[in-house]
Formats: sequence, C-alpha cells, structure tokens
Amino acid sequence: MKIRLFVVGGSHPCATVKKALEIKGLPYSVIEFPPPMHMAAMKILFGERTVPGIQIDGEKISGSREILERLDQLVPSPPLLPDGATERAAVIEAEAWGDEVLQPLVRRVLWPSFKANPAVMANYSVGSKLPPVPVPVLKLIAPGVTAIEMRANRASDETYADDIRTLPILLDKIDRWIASGVMGGAILNVADLQIAASLRLLMTFADFSEIFAGRPCAELALRCFPEAPGFAPVGTIPAALLPSPT
Repeated sequence: MKIRLFVVGGSHPCATVKKALEIKGLPYSVIEFPPPMHMAAMKILFGERTVPGIQIDGEKISGSREILERLDQLVPSPPLLPDGATERAAVIEAEAWGDEVLQPLVRRVLWPSFKANPAVMANYSVGSKLPPVPVPVLKLIAPGVTAIEMRANRASDETYADDIRTLPILLDKIDRWIASGVMGGAILNVADLQIAASLRLLMTFADFSEIFAGRPCAELALRCFPEAPGFAPVGTIPAALLPSPT
C-alpha cells in the first residue's frame, strides 16, 4: 500500500492523521506545503483548500475525519471506533465536535497570535521538511500571511477574544466526555485523536498553562502527542483576555 500524506507543518488535523497512521502501522511519505500556499495546491489536488489530504494507492481523500474513517476500513485492527452502537454514536458525535468546533477555534487563536507576534511563528517550524525562514523575513511576510489565514479561517479581534474566554467551558465539555468513557479509554478512538491534537497545539501557548493544569483532557493530549512543534512564550496572549483557571 503506497500512502502519501499532504500536510502543513504544525497542523493539528495533520497530526491527527499521522497518529492514526502510526496506530495502524502504515508507512507513508509526506508532502509539505507552506501556509498559505497550501490552499491553492490542495484545491488543485483534492478539490478542497485545507490539509490534510492523502493518497492511498491513488485514491484521494481529504479531511481528517474522512481519512480516519477510510483507514479504519482498510486496517480494521486496532479499531478507531468502539463496537457498540451507543458507544460508537457518542464517539462519532465527539469527533464531529472536535472537527467542526474545536479545530477551527484553534486556528482562530493561532493566526491572530502570530499576527501580533510574528517572531513566534518561527517556533512552529520545528520538524518541518521545508527550509527555515529567518525571523527578519518572517516579520516581513507575516502581515500578508496572517491576513490571508485569518480571512480564510474567519478570525478577527472579536472572535479572538471570545474564543480565548470560552476555552474553559470547552475543556469542561471534553473532561466530561473523558469521565463518561467516551474518550480516554485504553484504546484510542477517533474522538481522542481529533480533539487531543487541537488541545496539544493550544498547550504550546505558555499563557494557557494554568487553564490546562490538572485537567484530564491535558493528560490525554500529552498521552496522544507527547511532543508538539512550537512554543509561544508568556505574553503572546494579552493578559486581559485570559480567563480564570477556575
């Protein structure tokens, strides 16, 4: 089976698919695009502007949920979904929320943060296959790159503040899923992979350390993704926007 994975460095849905491929024991090669150039390339190759995309013996699939579903069909063991109908429905619901709600929120936090702190972008190229961009160059191109990404992801100053302030509510929801057994079991499922990748990227922001401290969802994110590219130091997020850890 020949597998080619199309990614952007540091992307959380791309990390989700990489982890699933690891769980399934499937070797693959990586084709990496720089943002925002990936939008045009992915549109041409897959008909969608977003990563990840995958080619499996020529078959093209885009989107992390769709890719995980196909991988489970091709390699049923270990399964990424539970057997029971009720349990399966709950996991699929959580996965959809992770894809449709949490994943876009992370982008809406990431790109405004890079807009205000362009030098931090360099920290998120760790592990990239592309040549590193010097910080002075990053500072020059950051306004254009962040403007394109913010527009594509519907990010603004208003969404930035709202998303950051509602983070504890979202983390409470994930912790309830873990407490009920929907997530965090002995065998990782699609909801674990989908949600943990987004959480792990948020956890690279030092400003969020108190919000995540002691939470089961933080433990799950570290279990799924012990390493994560990038680091945003304290002060990247305006202190006035940070919610109370409680």
